[in-house]
Amino acid sequence: MFDVKGKVALITGASRGIGRATAKQLAANGAKVVVSSRKQDACDAVVEDIRGAGGDAVAIACHVGDHGGLKEMVAAVEGRWGGIDILVCNAATNPVYGSISTLSDEAFAKIMTVNVQSTIWLCNLVLPRMAERGGGSVIMMSSIASVRGTATIGAYGMSKAAEAALTRNLAVEWGPRKIRVNSIAPGVVDTDFARELVNDPVRRAQMESRTPLRRFGEPEDIAGIVHFLASPASAYITGQMIVADGGETIG
Repeated sequence: MFDVKGKVALITGASRGIGRATAKQLAANGAKVVVSSRKQDACDAVVEDIRGAGGDAVAIACHVGDHGGLKEMVAAVEGRWGGIDILVCNAATNPVYGSISTLSDEAFAKIMTVNVQSTIWLCNLVLPRMAERGGGSVIMMSSIASVRGTATIGAYGMSKAAEAALTRNLAVEWGPRKIRVNSIAPGVVDTDFARELVNDPVRRAQMESRTPLRRFGEPEDIAGIVHFLASPASAYITGQMIVADGGETIG
């Protein structure tokens, strides 16, 4: 039920953290993985690890906020492997911390372009061909910030709430074509993206003490859920957001 062997998986933001762990997880289970991120050398390093472990992967550098770059990347993948069966929209940005009252128009535009608009662009490029191939799975990386209020990352939370809504809309649109669309809402995961928290021992201890599992997440915790959503094991799940936060939001 968890077989993804031979499936083509495109993962954005795959050079580190959750994206890297996901690329390695899917490749270890037989998928052909496209590792994408902004910097080619960082993507190459992940591909080297995957190939060293016997997996099949290719690195394609691409900034998701560049519509033309996305078109070139998708065309390259289709030219190499015929199409995409698993799309993991993981790339995101959060350039500012603080009140929304101090948020600049430029920062808001960057957050919404990278976290929302780019996902729409990429899905519109990938899903028609995915449907022609018989269907597939799209997994978007949301956040518990999409379901909670915050005084520090409000714009990021807004963008992730929009992405969760996009998940539901695309699930309705593409379900008849055998494409499932789901999202994952991680809590704090021990990655560079969350370094403001994970590297602060006082704040970390406070937050972990309020989490039922008494720890932050690891990238592999999320990669396992991606694997589940990408596989036939989740064949009757679409339009859903899975919260993976160690129980933080219910603690």
